[in-house]
Parts: sequence; structure tokens; C-alpha cells
Amino acid sequence: MHLVLASGNRGKLAELRGLLADLPLTLASLADFTAEAAEETAPTFVENAIAKARFAAQASGLPALADDSGLEVDALGGAPGVRSARFAGPDADDAANRRLLLERLAHVPAGARRARFRCVLVYLRHADDPWPQIFTGTWEGEIALEEAGSHGFGYDPLFWVPARGCTAAQLAPADKALLSHRAQATAALRAFLQDRLAPSHD
Repeated sequence: MHLVLASGNRGKLAELRGLLADLPLTLASLADFTAEAAEETAPTFVENAIAKARFAAQASGLPALADDSGLEVDALGGAPGVRSARFAGPDADDAANRRLLLERLAHVPAGARRARFRCVLVYLRHADDPWPQIFTGTWEGEIALEEAGSHGFGYDPLFWVPARGCTAAQLAPADKALLSHRAQATAALRAFLQDRLAPSHD
């Protein structure tokens, strides 16, 4: 099976390829087909993921997988939320987003910095698929006072995992693959794809 991921984010592509590595499928990047991207104007992760999946399926002619994920910080009323990738502006990089997050939380003490990652994965058979398959995951944690770790991407260096006593960026990739919001959503996706890929006995 050939799928297209509705993203040009290399970190996200590498993580999902790793999580799906043992399945008989090839996951391509949207960047292999177009330099354009879907507009992410909806207020929810689900709506944005569906829009991105439809755009990718139309651009590639392949079944599409879209991931819309973000960080919700309680002290910021759930921000950055669906704007996580654009928190510091439309052209902001990961480092700029993390700097702004630390600035916004500068006066929030440890113990009051609860946060969570959310992930919504959407699978479409084709661009006009009327029944999107939706898979979700949530990873609870806190925002650290400073960055630590070199693994992962996005907000990982600031996402403190209390049960492990480290940030997400300090976790070994294999450990993150067991714990993360994306790993949880992907586990449900894997079960769905395994069923679709299983040989028919009819």
C-alpha cells in the first residue's frame, strides 16, 4: 500500500515511518507531489486533519494520512492548541515557538504548568472519501522551565514527562514510541491498517 502523509515536516514523517515500519506500506511526503499545503483555518484538530488529508489525496492521487497535533497549556487557556506550529507567526520555526512559550509562561511557577499533547490522525481512501477514519491520542505532562534534550522535534525539549523525570526530547526514540500522543493514535491506526492489509480469505 502507498500512502501520502499530508505534511512536509521531516520530523513528523520520520516518526510516523518508524511507528508503521513493520507494515507493508510506503509513506510518502506531500512535498514529493506539491510545494503547496492545505489551509489550516478550522478551530479543531479533527477539522484541520480532514482538510489536510483531502488536500493531500487530491494532490497525490493516493490514499492520505493527515496528522494534526498540538500542545495545550492550561495556564494559557489551552493555547497554543491548533496554532502550535504557527504560535510565533506563520513562518516561525520550532525554536521561535519554544521561545515564545517560555516567555508567556515566565511568571507561571513549576507545578502550575500542566500541559498535554494531542494528536488526531485521519485516513482517507481518496479525496472524496465520505467516511474519514479518525484516530486520537493524548499525552499529559508539564512545561519545563528550560529546554533539555536533543531527540524529537517541536516542543519536545520543553515537554516534561513526570513519570520519566525528563523531557520528551530526552527520551530514547523507542520510549517515546510507547508513550507519545502520536504513538497512541498510531496504535489505533495500525490496527485499522493491519485489518485492511490482511489477505482476504473469501
